[in-house]
Amino acid sequence: MITRNIKYIGVNDHKIDLFEGQYIVPNGMAYNSYAIIDEKIAIMDSVDAAFGEEWFLNIEKALEGRSPDYLIVSHMEPDHSANIFNFANKYKGAKIVASQKAFTMCKNFFGTDFADRQIAVGEGDTLNLGQHTLTFITAPMVHWPEVIMTYDSTDKVLFSADAFGKFGALDVDEDWVCEARRYYIGIVGKYGAQVQAVLKKAAKLEIEKICPLHGPVLSENLGFYIDLYNTWSSYQPEEEGIMIAYTSVYGNTKKAVELLKSKLLEKGAVKVVVNDLARCDMAEAVEDAFRYSKLVLATTTYNNDIFPFMREFINHLTERGFKNRKIGIIENGSWVPNAAKVMKGMLEKSINLTFAENEVKILSAMNEDNKGQISALADELIK
Repeated sequence: MITRNIKYIGVNDHKIDLFEGQYIVPNGMAYNSYAIIDEKIAIMDSVDAAFGEEWFLNIEKALEGRSPDYLIVSHMEPDHSANIFNFANKYKGAKIVASQKAFTMCKNFFGTDFADRQIAVGEGDTLNLGQHTLTFITAPMVHWPEVIMTYDSTDKVLFSADAFGKFGALDVDEDWVCEARRYYIGIVGKYGAQVQAVLKKAAKLEIEKICPLHGPVLSENLGFYIDLYNTWSSYQPEEEGIMIAYTSVYGNTKKAVELLKSKLLEKGAVKVVVNDLARCDMAEAVEDAFRYSKLVLATTTYNNDIFPFMREFINHLTERGFKNRKIGIIENGSWVPNAAKVMKGMLEKSINLTFAENEVKILSAMNEDNKGQISALADELIK
């Protein structure tokens, strides 16, 4: 029960191993759906195809013999839309409420846009259920173009689509921030400007609860969550700290990274996080790069380029609009070190990146000069 008239009818998925085919989700996923029960009944979104039967049982239990009047479609990704067609077949009197772009996508997914049953809505349109009046808020590219959010002015609830979601099923107790950050940066991170636009709309609303399509309903200290979204979507560091991302073929670059970490801690760095890009969860490494204020890239020259895991990592950063950070560079090469040039080239279109003056250039194995360079880089990074 979310409020007296709003019930949770979503499902937990513990069968999934990779969300969107790429994000490791050891604690599964939640596909959230809600029922607003009034004179008219609105169902908020469907669930993943594998959980249709459970979802329909949840609807029947929540409605206690009544039938829904509307299915409101916030977002057309299949983890939320897969059962729209089944819903339409089961509840033939119900209308489908969505943006016009969502109906175009329905045609693509299901071969029909439900022309005889559709209610296309846009910014500021309303739907009256009786006591509850729903107002629709367009949220294009947060993170698909058809997305709408819904505000219930009676219970002061914002149905936020994928915004304010997180990885993890609802029957698992885990820290919200870590998995919400990884979710946001991985999935929504490219669209910071669009998130900022929606946050400005939300600031005009009196919100007491946020109901996302993934993760728990948020009902306490909403300013905390909104402030985090403002930080993430404006590409500002969430906290002071230094993240070191590295690859190492035979261990020599790793030794340099370990020395840098020890020097940073000796010199008073409060937070130093190290990620071996060949072995860590890449999404976690990307999350850390956005979380902290400074980033060190350490890799080998490889085929006159850079080691593949480092290239992948930097691609993830630039794809998501990485900016507003200080960057340190450690490169290694046996005959023609080229890694620093390649990495800077990959980042040249990124906004407001400052590169440390003290670079470290290793020729195969670390020597005394390199140790001095690493100490100087540590000094610069903790200023």
